[in-house]
Amino acid sequence: MRELSLHILDIVQNSTRARASEVQIMIEICTERDELSITIEDNGEGMSKQMTQDVLDPFVTTRTTRRVGLGLPLFKDAAERAEGGFILKSEEGKGTVVTASFKLSHIDRTPMGDLISTMITLIQGNPDVDFLFTYRCDNGEYGLSTRYIREELAGVPLNHPMVLEAIQNDLIEGLEGKLID
Repeated sequence: MRELSLHILDIVQNSTRARASEVQIMIEICTERDELSITIEDNGEGMSKQMTQDVLDPFVTTRTTRRVGLGLPLFKDAAERAEGGFILKSEEGKGTVVTASFKLSHIDRTPMGDLISTMITLIQGNPDVDFLFTYRCDNGEYGLSTRYIREELAGVPLNHPMVLEAIQNDLIEGLEGKLID
């Protein structure tokens, strides 16, 4: 994948297929440490210890529509290519945590891509999932909770076009001056 935002989209889609009702997406950027970290945590079905090892093999997948599962192996490869690391933790019945770190200034670091469109796509396609999105960097922090938005809307679905537009505008405003390439 050519953008980290697409890796996020892929991993979160795995979470929703695993029946997660809550997904936390945390992005932290620290120029002093020259580090970018992406953590995706869900409360889905989780995986066995054996499966957590197997899913890093591109020729292992639980999907029946294709014979390969490239998401996690490609995300791991992208992190390691940029002098970073990759951690996958999962427990059956409790959920999964995926963390990828990257040397921020590394020439081979995959660009972030369109993070705002990724978040809108996730919310639109999964209006009943609680997304907790946090973006921290040297010049501030931004957070978005669809649980909070859902409570405030009192019955209006998150994937209503006007709601999505408002969320998109909030993302644009909240992340202004904070996004990296």
